[in-house]
Amino acid sequence: SVSTDNVQQIVTQYPVEVAMTNLYTQPFSDILHTSITNEEIVLDIKVTPKGSTVFNNESVQSAEVVSSVKTNGQIITELVGVNYFTVDPLVFKGSTDNLGQYWIASQIAEIPKLAKVGESSTYVNETVYSNSTKDDKIATHTQTWSLSQASHNTAWLCIDTSENLLLDNDPNGAASNCYKINPQGDILDSKLTVTYRTESGLRTMDYVSK
Repeated sequence: SVSTDNVQQIVTQYPVEVAMTNLYTQPFSDILHTSITNEEIVLDIKVTPKGSTVFNNESVQSAEVVSSVKTNGQIITELVGVNYFTVDPLVFKGSTDNLGQYWIASQIAEIPKLAKVGESSTYVNETVYSNSTKDDKIATHTQTWSLSQASHNTAWLCIDTSENLLLDNDPNGAASNCYKINPQGDILDSKLTVTYRTESGLRTMDYVSK
């Protein structure tokens, strides 16, 4: 008979809602790397839960996200944002940042408790204003989650943010933030892909852990 002791069971379902909740309710940090014309660029990401607060006249939970871009040890840009959401179930409400921008999220689909590898769904429409008066709309985005197999018992949960839908050509491009998760929904690793248009076509920039 053939031994099955070494056959690895492939896990094809993962707790998407738990993983996304963990991302904002537990401290998380990662250092990602890419290179441009042989120069290393380092993206340092830190997520810090900040507890209960009020956003857009609603009681919410919050998490601070600090993203620092460095080269040669020097910070080139640093974006400090705060995400606002409620839990049980997880619903995104919006965010603010140190540029003064004010993001309102409209969640158009539930985040599933369990999803199968290969599944995806657009779940948030975002409207971005230049400040909290909400008089000057500067961007709209959609956010889509997707799940793909990473190993026999891990998956990549990717959150794709579209280009600014108000622009014919968004210079900032589209971003895909991916998190490697296990069957319990723990965050094990991350990577980021930014896709933007150039005169010679689409270009991608991949930031990965080392």
